[in-house]
Amino acid sequence: MRLFRRQFLHFAAGAVAVSAVSRVAWAQAYPKRPVRILVGFPPGGATSIAARLIGQGLSERLSQPFIVENRPGAATNIAAEAVVRAAPDGYTLLEVTTSNFTSPALYKNLSFNFIRDIAPVASIANSPYVMVINPSLPAKTLPEFIAYAKANPGKVNMASAGTGDGTHVTGELFKVMTGVDMVHVPYRGDAGALADIIGGQVQVYFSTPAASIEFIAAGRLRALAVTSAMRSRALPDVPAVAEFVPGFEASGWQGIGAPRDTPTEIIAMLNKEINAALADPTIKARLADLGNTVYASSPADFGKLIADETEKWGKVIRAAGIKPE
Repeated sequence: MRLFRRQFLHFAAGAVAVSAVSRVAWAQAYPKRPVRILVGFPPGGATSIAARLIGQGLSERLSQPFIVENRPGAATNIAAEAVVRAAPDGYTLLEVTTSNFTSPALYKNLSFNFIRDIAPVASIANSPYVMVINPSLPAKTLPEFIAYAKANPGKVNMASAGTGDGTHVTGELFKVMTGVDMVHVPYRGDAGALADIIGGQVQVYFSTPAASIEFIAAGRLRALAVTSAMRSRALPDVPAVAEFVPGFEASGWQGIGAPRDTPTEIIAMLNKEINAALADPTIKARLADLGNTVYASSPADFGKLIADETEKWGKVIRAAGIKPE
């Protein structure tokens, strides 16, 4: 009996060792075919641009195509659910954004739990939003805009890239902290919102710098403030909202996630290569040109950030009474 037990334990230990070796070998062989990065927004926006920059960096480093696939709709939940349901083999990834942090409080009947079902891989960057208005509005500064909005309650239309998107909840936080009354007008991405604010159909938009910075430079939009705690390097002459509304801060985040149960060896490899790509001067400079600040992290640190941001925006959504549209 004692001999049989020793043989069994020896066999079991060997099986575990072989399994561990095979997992490491599998990870070392990854990727053997193209990898998809799903983005929950239409092409052309800041999220898609960042995903393509990281995809290009990973393609060069890992010698396989990392293909960005846009799956817009349902406040990015279509893309997120597709990744949740994908095989956990590292070949289907998600571009994680602030919309993924707001959805749990906004949508009560999601078929997945983002924090539980998406494994954090790596953060990419964060960026403030920039508060832009149509130049026809009689407000040259943020205090003047607040005074104008208070004098015209319900007459200022506030665009967003979608209900529950970072551009929306940032505007709702602004409303709560300043006491202004603005009418929310959701769009499907930056393009429609920017077209209508330039055309005068809406008056204010908390845009990503990447989407609006050229229109600001051309004088087609007026930038009143950025939403970071400090001024942005991309727009150094534009004040921060916090200079007039103490304690105000809102940033959009981007990162990469994978299906739950993706091998830790593959997640570790992707994290290492994403962080290396973010250190590349060309990619770093391109992200900075778009108003982003590179933010490299470990999977664990990115997971904590996701949890913290989900809690923060959940409070805003509940306080503002935001409902899906």
